[in-house]
Amino acid sequence: MAEHLSQSELDYPFKLLEYFNGFRISKIIFSACELGVFDLLLTSDPLSAGQIAAQLNLSADGAERLLDALVGIEILEVDTTQATALYSSTDVSSLYLARGSSKSLWDMIQYQSQTIYPLWNNMADAVREGKNQNEKTFGLPSEQIFQAIYRSEEEMLKFMGLMNSSWILDGHDIVTAFDLAPFKSIVDLGGCTGALAREVSRQYPSSAVTVFDLPSVTEAAQKHFTQEDDNITFQSGDFFTDVLPLADLFVLARIVHDWPEEKCLSLLRRIHSVCKPGGGVLLVEALLFENRRGPVMTQCFSLNMLVQTEGRERTSSEYIAILNKSGFHNVQVSRTGKCYDAILALR
Repeated sequence: MAEHLSQSELDYPFKLLEYFNGFRISKIIFSACELGVFDLLLTSDPLSAGQIAAQLNLSADGAERLLDALVGIEILEVDTTQATALYSSTDVSSLYLARGSSKSLWDMIQYQSQTIYPLWNNMADAVREGKNQNEKTFGLPSEQIFQAIYRSEEEMLKFMGLMNSSWILDGHDIVTAFDLAPFKSIVDLGGCTGALAREVSRQYPSSAVTVFDLPSVTEAAQKHFTQEDDNITFQSGDFFTDVLPLADLFVLARIVHDWPEEKCLSLLRRIHSVCKPGGGVLLVEALLFENRRGPVMTQCFSLNMLVQTEGRERTSSEYIAILNKSGFHNVQVSRTGKCYDAILALR
């Protein structure tokens, strides 16, 4: 930004003020989701602020202000040609923000609002200390990151919903970044709800696809996230300590970024030891640019790894180095142009 500012932008910092207010925009959307605004408008004709307030048990004044802000950021529409303003959904709010939509990000939003947002209140301390803020935010031990994330069934389901939403958006681009058809047995380590495994199975129906995750996670996944046309299986275990299943390809999606390098090396070496000759590993991560100039979203993700886990986001060269140290070679990198990218390495 600083290298390309016009004189008018230097005279009045519009962009900087927009950044300052970014958290307010987030909370406008988060609050509307929590209050059920998008769910109501998905299934109704245009409504006035008073009607929305009455149906959702809100104050009329508060509802009107929130609705107008949603119109301002182009999440809702408003018709002011009548005596009373009438509010309605946009394609974006109907598709991504209403809970009933097939591409709903409602679960992601709940997790961002109720878990990530409080953690980020302690970002300055995370930067000072170089460690996560689970203890300060939630009163939980900083060393046990997944015990913090899975601290109750409710919190575990929130996190699983977040992961499920991620692959609703990015799953197809990930599984088609490379031709995975030659791999006839595929294991998604830490595959959570099975959302990415489901995409793999749909794209490569001749491959057997298994999700390997902690017992509590696989139980919840099969209880809350299965679909009628599922062609995936679940197996319980801890990929750091338990015997890993044999496979042609192991998928690690948003796993390696959780940990410092030594723990990543330990996991990848375990995978290498059971990987069949000609088999490989597919890493799915948000890649930083080598020149340190972005992507901004990935830089934000890396700060989130600081405030919540022990890990970080990395550049493609850093992932290649870790894979090579673990015994994997013939590394290929595919940038999808979306949030998450793919790295395929062979044994």
